[in-house]
Amino acid sequence: MSMSPILTPSLSTLESPSKHIRRVSTSSVKSFVSVIASASSVSSIPSGEPEVVKAEGLRHASFFLEARHYKKSSFSVQLLECIRALRIPSWTSPKITFQDLHIHKVSGSLTNAVFFVSCPSVKETLTLLLRIYGPSSGSLISRPRELRTLHILSSRYNLGPKVYGTFENGRMEEYFPSTTLTAQEMRDPEISRFIAARMGELHSVPIDVIEETSPESSEGKGWQLGAKKNVKSWLMPARDVLMLANMPQSVRDEIDIDKFQQQWESYMRWLSKVDDVHNGSRRVFAHNDTQYGNILRLEGVEVRAPHRLLIVVDFEYASPNPASFDIANHFQEWTFNYHTSTPHLPDESRYPTLQERENFYRSYLEHADASSVEPLSQRVKNLEEQVRYWGPACHAMWSIWGLVQARDDILGNVTDPEFDYIGYSRSRMAGFRRSIAALGIL
Repeated sequence: MSMSPILTPSLSTLESPSKHIRRVSTSSVKSFVSVIASASSVSSIPSGEPEVVKAEGLRHASFFLEARHYKKSSFSVQLLECIRALRIPSWTSPKITFQDLHIHKVSGSLTNAVFFVSCPSVKETLTLLLRIYGPSSGSLISRPRELRTLHILSSRYNLGPKVYGTFENGRMEEYFPSTTLTAQEMRDPEISRFIAARMGELHSVPIDVIEETSPESSEGKGWQLGAKKNVKSWLMPARDVLMLANMPQSVRDEIDIDKFQQQWESYMRWLSKVDDVHNGSRRVFAHNDTQYGNILRLEGVEVRAPHRLLIVVDFEYASPNPASFDIANHFQEWTFNYHTSTPHLPDESRYPTLQERENFYRSYLEHADASSVEPLSQRVKNLEEQVRYWGPACHAMWSIWGLVQARDDILGNVTDPEFDYIGYSRSRMAGFRRSIAALGIL
């Protein structure tokens, strides 16, 4: 459920108009901290800024770009020097000057500032996507992990935009002309099949190609399921937010974090008895946030298959998970429209019908790397069952996430927030409790 405005980008990078929410990190759109005083080729990094994020196999340039100064000539000078240092294809012409740059801001928040960079006067240059990290970008996501994931998916599996290189507080990526899906378009039967096909292809990427191993977990060769890991790691920060002086007691009582923890543990014990890793709950590398604002439709390009016109973007929350978790999360996103007056509240009547779910399942199973000898009808039935079992985990994860995201608004005593994270958390907690009750879990 991530949000921040976007227009036309590529696989893992942009954030759509509906994206002022998940990806937007722990506060509303605000100014960035520190100022760059000069346009020298190497600038000092102000304290408190995001960590330097690099990835093996990617070029890195020692530049720090200050997002809030993007309209200044000093920013253009530094940006062009950075592009040249990274030796980005089509941008090597000496004809390009900093005055020629067109810098269009797409979104801005404490998580990211995203820009399209072009040079219309030199026709061979291709538009770039410039992403500048915000100082709070590491609060809920791991930037090094995200960058590594993007690099592997694009370079080995052609599943995302190329990452041309990194600089001290951001990266430059490939840009594809595209439009973001709307909430209504996501419900179209053909588009739904295309989304399922793309999800199936992503789920066919071996987990161990992306995940580094560690000796800590019994899952796989060391990786942990994102649903379990996130709830565990976000629970304490969520508790801290609930204890803030400005937090209404009524919210504390409604969320009842101690009760939630007990319910979560009961649900995990129950799930361990019904979780079927050979069918709908097979472990995959999952996107975990396939909402309409994260799905782009390419324009002006030729593709080998129609479903390849769709690209899923923003992999901040991607991780190993059951396939059924990723599908359940997508279905729950059908109930949200982030362009209404109450974007934080779901409309349960919009949850996909059985016919709509089966339409998705059949396309998914045709494209997923699942070596099952069972008839398709039985595989669809198995998947439906496991999606129902893992649905509560989606509600739980995003409910706790919403509490952590609300921190800045609560501390600032914001009475009319850009997005009601507390209201969102309350609605997702209610969804969690309803869904575990429907499964017979007290």
